[in-house]
Amino acid sequence: MAFAELLEQVGSLGRFQIFQIVSLVIPIMCLTTHNLLENFTAAIPPHRCWVPLLDNASASALVARGLGPDALLRVSIPLDKHQKPESCRRFLHPQWQLLELNESAPNASGAGTEPCLDGWVYDRSDFTSTIVSKWDMVCDWQFLKPMAQSIYMAGIMTGAVICGPVSDRFGRRLVLSWCYLQMAISGTCCAAVPNFSLYCCLRFLSAFAVAGIMMNTGTLCKYGPMDPPETRARVMTINALGFSFGQALLSGIAYAIRDWCILQLAVSLPFFLFFLSSWWLAESARWLIITGKMDRGLHELKKVARMNGKKDIRDTLTIEVRSGAGPMSWTSFPVRAAAWGRVCLGFTFYGLALDLQSLLSDIFLVQVLFGAIDMPNKMGAFFAMNRLGRRLTQAGSLILAGLCILANTMVPQELQTLRTTLAVLGIGFVGSAFTCLVVYCSELFPTVLRMTAVGGGQTTARLGSILGPLVRLLGQFNPLLPLIIYGAVPVVSGLAALLLPETLNLPLPDTIQDREEREKIGEGERDRRERERERQIQIQTQRERPRDLETEGDS
Repeated sequence: MAFAELLEQVGSLGRFQIFQIVSLVIPIMCLTTHNLLENFTAAIPPHRCWVPLLDNASASALVARGLGPDALLRVSIPLDKHQKPESCRRFLHPQWQLLELNESAPNASGAGTEPCLDGWVYDRSDFTSTIVSKWDMVCDWQFLKPMAQSIYMAGIMTGAVICGPVSDRFGRRLVLSWCYLQMAISGTCCAAVPNFSLYCCLRFLSAFAVAGIMMNTGTLCKYGPMDPPETRARVMTINALGFSFGQALLSGIAYAIRDWCILQLAVSLPFFLFFLSSWWLAESARWLIITGKMDRGLHELKKVARMNGKKDIRDTLTIEVRSGAGPMSWTSFPVRAAAWGRVCLGFTFYGLALDLQSLLSDIFLVQVLFGAIDMPNKMGAFFAMNRLGRRLTQAGSLILAGLCILANTMVPQELQTLRTTLAVLGIGFVGSAFTCLVVYCSELFPTVLRMTAVGGGQTTARLGSILGPLVRLLGQFNPLLPLIIYGAVPVVSGLAALLLPETLNLPLPDTIQDREEREKIGEGERDRRERERERQIQIQTQRERPRDLETEGDS
């Protein structure tokens, strides 16, 4: 009996599948909080230089003489071009003459200044503590924040390279359980690190686990016993919505917890529970059977049948499996195009989503908006994929995302609401493109190499994610340059996506032989259509020829 028929007999979408999907999507919601966690744990609070006049015991004596904190700040810290205290410089000596000037008098532009040699004082009204204030990652050291974010993305890339082949070799559930445990330990320890270097190392390990969780969760949702071909897009959309809910969840947790250490613990400790509960998850029966583990595969299918109320089917299950020998071409255009699409999505999404403070002062609101717009966009992508096809949905989502981001280059900084709206729409369309791309990749690669292929795709995506935060540093030369790059990349990728083949309603390939046969069917169908078109042209030509002869005779 073929595998697709087995799925129908044991129940394609019943109690077991619902339990499996819910058990996998809840950890994904918590996982998303780690991806965007540094929007809050690495938030940059308002800051100024530490100065003795304001920040040591002598300040109280000056206050007693009638000099308030505002007056002491004015004589100690120069003003920037926006008439606000400088964040990274202080006067060499107090400028007492400024107290005698009115508000319209010019600043002491000729007075000598120096960097913050004694450290900084941070405004703790929004966040009681962040890694920026803990390790003074401001001014000349501000590059440490995007560097930490890029190290995290490098961890996801490394995890994708390793976890993909390991999952194909040892199974999806085993690797998933291990990654849950690694995430729990590394994330928890990250809250107690004494220095920035160790923090980056532990974040790298957390990111390594993130890659394994994302890849194997999607695979167990899509390719386990619950996945007949017609439900692939539906299950993938449910999985993608877990990321959307996670974005909104992060905003709520971060709003309630303003200390970065406690916030880090809050999003890491639940993974100990996920590790324990993962041992009740089912291994992918499709992977077990395709890799020759027939007995285990049948055992999993019988468990599915029992939970779905198909007890009479358990003793009649038989399997027919074809071998998947043969090399797979990794240089074909669809494979390369899918890889480039992942680079684009990772580059654009994390370039924008990890810099919420540049969009609006209320980063909690922006984070909620990102999650809120993501949900209808992904559901819209689901309906579009099933009606317009994968190719048009992918191309349209990318192009619309790029246009929204490019439009922000023409909006003045004063119109913060409009700028935020365009950025949120751009992120939403990126989410739609991501949902479509994952479904497309699932229909491109055969089961025997699927996790290896998904790992390769995740690797290319993280190359874009690493570069995304670093591009923000170009804003020092031109504030519009990062937005232009973030917008142009998805537009170009969207145009390239129009060249992809369509996979709507095609069966999921289990072996390399299945994929090759599907490509031959596709080539044969194109040849048939070409021959049919030529035949229609010949028929039309033959019909018009007698009319031409009759016209010549009349003349």
